[in-house]
Amino acid sequence: MFRILVVDDDKNTRWLTQTILETEGYQVFCAKDGEEALALLDREYIDLVVLDVMMPKLDGYGFTEALRAVNANLPILMVSAKQLPADRNRGFRLGIDDYMVKPVDEEELLLRIKALLRRARIANERKIQIGDVTLDYDSMTVSRGGQIQTLPQKEFLLLYKLLSYPGKIFTRIELMDEIWGQESNTGWETVTVHIGRLRKRFEGWPEFEIVSVRGLGYKAVKKG
Repeated sequence: MFRILVVDDDKNTRWLTQTILETEGYQVFCAKDGEEALALLDREYIDLVVLDVMMPKLDGYGFTEALRAVNANLPILMVSAKQLPADRNRGFRLGIDDYMVKPVDEEELLLRIKALLRRARIANERKIQIGDVTLDYDSMTVSRGGQIQTLPQKEFLLLYKLLSYPGKIFTRIELMDEIWGQESNTGWETVTVHIGRLRKRFEGWPEFEIVSVRGLGYKAVKKG
């Protein structure tokens, strides 16, 4: 059972969020400000934090900064009435993982939490499992049954990125910056070449495919 910490100074908001999450089977802990939340994290193991911004004593930004000084990996979903890009950007610069504007849609909240927990599991285990296929980040291998393929670094990182976010469309420029780095002199056409190699390498594998989205880029589709 995943353990989620809800941090909000409004009692009704804490109660409503707790009810929504417990209905979905999560174990929920609550804190009314950042100081209380940090103290709770010293006592309890938490898988994800749902965090308000405007709170007394220690607000959401201060909490995030303090937490990231000691824990770089705990997912933080910031939920705030602040709608300006500057407010969101400040949160992301401090280390949050996602941002929602109040009032939140319950279904969207749950979907975002599930996505963050999935990404955290992938990051911690450094493996992706799709049916019978396993991508192992540490060995840069893709295995299926008794078949094991060791991929060139860029091919593996490209495939791992796409399959970490199935269904998400990435532009060639985004993939170029992520895998090759913004300072690379290599053109974005390199992404197209590597996508072609991956398609050929895994042609006929029923668990996933890499799809071209006309005018946009690429996405991975899980089938297994």
